[in-house]
Amino acid sequence: MAVRELLDRWQFGVTIVYHFLFVPLTIGLGVLVAWMQTLAYRRDDPEWDRLARFFGRLFLINFAMGVVTGIVQEFQFGMNWSNYSVFVGNIFGAPLAMEGLLAFFLESTFLGVWVFGRGRLSKRVHLASIWLVAFGSTVSALFILAANAWMQHPVGYRIVDHKALLTDIWAVFANSTLWAEFSHTVLAAFVTAAMVVLGVSAWQMLKRRHVPAFGRAARLAAGFGAVCLLATITTGDLQARLMDEQQPMKMAAAEALYRSADGASFSLLTIGNLSGQPIFQIRVPHLLSLIADLSYDGKVQGIDEIQRQEAKRYGPGSYVPVIWVTYWSFRLMVGLGFLMLAAVAWAWWLSLKRSRWRLEDSRRTLWVLVAMMAAPFLANTCGWLFTEMGRQPWIVYGLMKTSEAISPTVSTGAVLGTFAGFTVLYTVLGVVDVVLMRRAARQSLDEGAGEEGGTEGGPGSANEVVGLVY
Repeated sequence: MAVRELLDRWQFGVTIVYHFLFVPLTIGLGVLVAWMQTLAYRRDDPEWDRLARFFGRLFLINFAMGVVTGIVQEFQFGMNWSNYSVFVGNIFGAPLAMEGLLAFFLESTFLGVWVFGRGRLSKRVHLASIWLVAFGSTVSALFILAANAWMQHPVGYRIVDHKALLTDIWAVFANSTLWAEFSHTVLAAFVTAAMVVLGVSAWQMLKRRHVPAFGRAARLAAGFGAVCLLATITTGDLQARLMDEQQPMKMAAAEALYRSADGASFSLLTIGNLSGQPIFQIRVPHLLSLIADLSYDGKVQGIDEIQRQEAKRYGPGSYVPVIWVTYWSFRLMVGLGFLMLAAVAWAWWLSLKRSRWRLEDSRRTLWVLVAMMAAPFLANTCGWLFTEMGRQPWIVYGLMKTSEAISPTVSTGAVLGTFAGFTVLYTVLGVVDVVLMRRAARQSLDEGAGEEGGTEGGPGSANEVVGLVY
């Protein structure tokens, strides 16, 4: 791989991974905050209202950071990946325009209504505004993933003068890969928010602050997280089956399976060489065949066979991704998912107070829940790495290789300089985000919760919004 291409890939990879830390939390936290405010409205319960304000502050910080870090992606397409932009521009124009003009404007407009409308609008209209924010975030993900799914499985196009031209926008939105990705990604976002709300609530209970209120938030987050984790695992299984059909090399690389096998076993853990000579392995017989096509003795193609097929179809070259990245990112994603499921199920059981232990008194459990806040972010990152790097060497599967997508006139020095600059900038932004989120999460439930419509009033206070930034 040329140095220039490597730098381009690292630069885009670093910036998009950083941006993707904020996206799932924005989607999921919007729904949970809206749910809390709904409970406050329906029950006329001031405690749920204070919880909605409290976690609303975290949502505002995360939303702002997501917007700032996401802007860079738009420019990188044109600067570092101009060949790619020219090739896919006619396809990507529609969903990305819809995301900006419909979803993002809906989200940002009603976020402003929610922030500044408290005490100025009726409670019902104010409640509707936060649900519209949550809806906008989710629809935004749909449009973005429509573009990404087309890269994974191109549909509704024809090639004219080495460019992909859109022939059927409905085929793009009916893409089976899109709906598999969308369901899995959005559910993972809900899990991310549930783990953060659960972890922050656990920390507050450890400090013995408003224990009954944060106990409520923990119970809501644990139950919501458990349901969404089960659904995430289910949609992940469906996505794996689709992947085996559309991108068999990615499935084989995820298992480091070099030789095709009937009734293929699944490797839970491999120590040593992934190319067929490991030092130690733990394998589950027939599980890979069950994952691939729900068949106990079904055939799973190996890397060697798929490589021959790809070379025959697309020409000479290697069509094998980086095996250790796909193998370990897949296992870390799945392993963290089951670990989170165990944690939220236990927390939910304790929160129901049906056992002799109570969640608020189980200090070890509470500390575990605080630590587990990192798990969904690691799982999301591993999932993204697996999805994108497992597709290599293709940037658009079967149509365009990554090596063909870079800008021909941008120098290696320019890429290196901007890469260093982005790294420094994002490091600074990361420190700012951690400081702001930590400050907001450590606040008392009563801080910033003044009278309705007043200058001290929760997320409706302009003073508070400005104060969070500074």
